[in-house]
Amino acid sequence: MPPLQAAAPSRLPSAAVDPTIAQPKWPVAQSPPPRSGLQGEFLVLAAGTLLALTGIVAAIVVAYALFYTSDRVMPGVQVLGVELGGKSTIEATALLQQHWGTRTIILDAGESTWTVTPPMLGIMLNAETTVQAAYQQGRSLATLAGLLQKGGVHISPAWSVSPAIAEANLLALRSQFDVPPVDASLRVVDGRVEALPALSGRALDLAATLAGLVQDPAQVINEGRLKLVMTPVQPAIVDVSAVVAQANQLLASPLSIRVYDPITDERQAWDVSPGVWGAWLSLGAAPNDPTRLDWELDVEEAQAFLTEQAATLGPDRYLDLGEAVAALGAAIETHSPEVRVRVYHRERQHVVQAGETLSSIATRYGLPYPWIQEANPGMGDVLYAGQVVVIPSPDVLLPLPVVEDKRVVVSLEQQRMWVFQNDALKWEWPVSTGISSSPTAPGVFQIQTHEPNAYASNWNLWMPHFMGIYRPLPTSDFMNGFHGFPTREGSTLLWTGDLGHPVTYGCILISSENASALYEWAEAGVVVEVQP
Repeated sequence: MPPLQAAAPSRLPSAAVDPTIAQPKWPVAQSPPPRSGLQGEFLVLAAGTLLALTGIVAAIVVAYALFYTSDRVMPGVQVLGVELGGKSTIEATALLQQHWGTRTIILDAGESTWTVTPPMLGIMLNAETTVQAAYQQGRSLATLAGLLQKGGVHISPAWSVSPAIAEANLLALRSQFDVPPVDASLRVVDGRVEALPALSGRALDLAATLAGLVQDPAQVINEGRLKLVMTPVQPAIVDVSAVVAQANQLLASPLSIRVYDPITDERQAWDVSPGVWGAWLSLGAAPNDPTRLDWELDVEEAQAFLTEQAATLGPDRYLDLGEAVAALGAAIETHSPEVRVRVYHRERQHVVQAGETLSSIATRYGLPYPWIQEANPGMGDVLYAGQVVVIPSPDVLLPLPVVEDKRVVVSLEQQRMWVFQNDALKWEWPVSTGISSSPTAPGVFQIQTHEPNAYASNWNLWMPHFMGIYRPLPTSDFMNGFHGFPTREGSTLLWTGDLGHPVTYGCILISSENASALYEWAEAGVVVEVQP
């Protein structure tokens, strides 16, 4: 069977369509054109991104809402460089206080600096108020916009400034910055004097410094530095040329330290060059008269030199350093080329030998034996071999300043005396000394008293022109000494024919004429040496 064929559509002639017949006025649905695969994927991605962004925004909104309703500071908020974001107000306050406690400020005086803390300058941080200001950031539309636009915000701290505290602490520290001016002065170089120039100083201007601090404490805090206002201070003395010549004249000659031992009558001279003793002086112009030389002796330097020299005297002798330095200063003051210094003796120890007695030991050392007894409390009259006895310094019998250019020498053996002045013999006379039961003690003594007519009550004697030289007993006022022929009961002259042999009760008898001459010549302090 042949295949069936579809019937062909009938074609109506165009004229057969009536244009007057009304057409439908609603649109006829049409199928969209088919889309490519790439366009479909893009639409899917865009839809996912939109959903993700929507989620992020929602998360941000939720996070902001959580922060807004919490007591935590919004992220990005800083104070003094400290990030407070995310911290509770309590945590933020503690962190800020901790940071403030470690913050420092440099006090800058130019050539010197000093580090202090803000509270020492009276700058007090109010951490609670500052944190409250930080907490408000982001909790209003204006602050939130600023926080978001800037990516963070710095809050100025709240503080107060106490000028009184700053003033007190700056006053306490001003010695660290003040530099006193230096007056023009002198120095000694190789025995010659040179001028040293004056130097300006500086002083803290406290009022101007405080004004700068109070005016802008924020700048001080931010920079960590307070510029101190210093004012120059001029020296009082700027020219010492007028006193250089005076100083060189003072140092023109060496000093001769004349050392004298009154016990041994020994003399030494220590010559000191200007280059040496000039170094002991601080030289300068007088404060009230820059044309007049002013000087001061360095006591330690002078004592060091004298101590070194005194070592040559041996272990038993020494110098009174205070006395020696005073004599040195007096010599410089009066421009004297010589300094007189006395030698002193230390106490010693004696080991008793067989057969020795207290009297023989006393004679050996030139001391009345009661003085040895006083130095050895509890010592009896009987000594034993090997016993150690303290021997007082012979200086105890020379209590007055020594007259160096006069000396009297008495010989017990020869019963004569010699009077010297400037080492030259002035007089030689016969004498009478104490009898064996009341002897005259040998030793080195000193004219201590002058009495025109002394009375000795023990022997009912009046002694003309009496000059006391030592006390036989250290605790008594009675003295042995020189005198002329004594009288008794107002008229009787004793011992006028006895000169030349022992006859007295311990004194040294000379003729009344000689006693009168010695009385006028020998002032207090003249040394009397009584030889055995």
